[in-house]
Amino acid sequence: MSTGSADHLAGPPIGEPAGAPIATDAAERRRGVLAGFAAYSIWGTFPLVFHRLRDVGALEVLAHRITWSFLVVVGILVIRRDPTWLQILLRGGAERARLVAAAVCISINWLVYVWAVGQERVVEAALGYYINPLLTVALGVVVLREHLSRAQAAALVLAAVAVAVLTVSYGQVPWISLVLACSFAGYSYLKKAVSSTAVTSLAVETAILLPFAVAGLVVLEVRGDAAFLHGSTGQDLLLLSLGIITATPLLLFAASARRVPLVLLGLLQYLTPTLQLVLGVAVLHEELPPDRLAGFVLVWSALVVLGVDAGRRARSAGRRDVAPEQFATGAVAPEP
Repeated sequence: MSTGSADHLAGPPIGEPAGAPIATDAAERRRGVLAGFAAYSIWGTFPLVFHRLRDVGALEVLAHRITWSFLVVVGILVIRRDPTWLQILLRGGAERARLVAAAVCISINWLVYVWAVGQERVVEAALGYYINPLLTVALGVVVLREHLSRAQAAALVLAAVAVAVLTVSYGQVPWISLVLACSFAGYSYLKKAVSSTAVTSLAVETAILLPFAVAGLVVLEVRGDAAFLHGSTGQDLLLLSLGIITATPLLLFAASARRVPLVLLGLLQYLTPTLQLVLGVAVLHEELPPDRLAGFVLVWSALVVLGVDAGRRARSAGRRDVAPEQFATGAVAPEP
């Protein structure tokens, strides 16, 4: 990829407006690393959260997550006296159009992820977040007509072989992984093209989705299919807490993005699918037979090739920070 076009796609760190400086103070950086570690660790434990909601329909979980996330993030912005989200929502324009598209992408991502966890397919879901950086590179080539280096081409070939191996292993195309990776790659691309902060953009996205979520909850209640208030108290409290569960790592990520170089932030990103993979196998007792493990190894190899190539490019350019696509990370809040 050319440096110029990669920079264009990268934009500012997702938690900060354009032009926000990255702190160089050692103490600030430590705080940023800790915040990033906490954010990605929380996202990594999401399988445990949604596994406890496996008796609730995925659409209902999605509707609750949208509704309570909207109330939490808007509440934060009201406390901050920041009406930017409402201005974007009402005035329209390119910013709102991008966030409408982002809202569609993230709703698909959330829905498929929740369904996958409920169906005990956490390992396959984790694979999707490993594949995402490779799709980001492909997106740069297809959408931005960027030049594909030999290392990037080799990484994409390895990824294609991995999908073929996993298709044979599963007996079908690993569609959960691919849908999660594609929806998040599209979401990342759209979010990097907006200037709004992470909390502001999520407020707009959830506001766009809110009427559909509320209507869905009403229909479920009228039909007698709602789980909320018709199950255990613990289940109801967990559904109510989805807004806080969603907003907390997002705020931590925003704090980290302001203090940590994108290269380091991108490396931390792999903590999320790694934790999900470990939880899927060790805690939720999902199978990872040798043929599927071979598919993961191929994907990891592709990421290593991409990362080494990006590091080489960064050193040759003498840059301390690298665009996320160049480092094959797409350092955007994963929001599984």
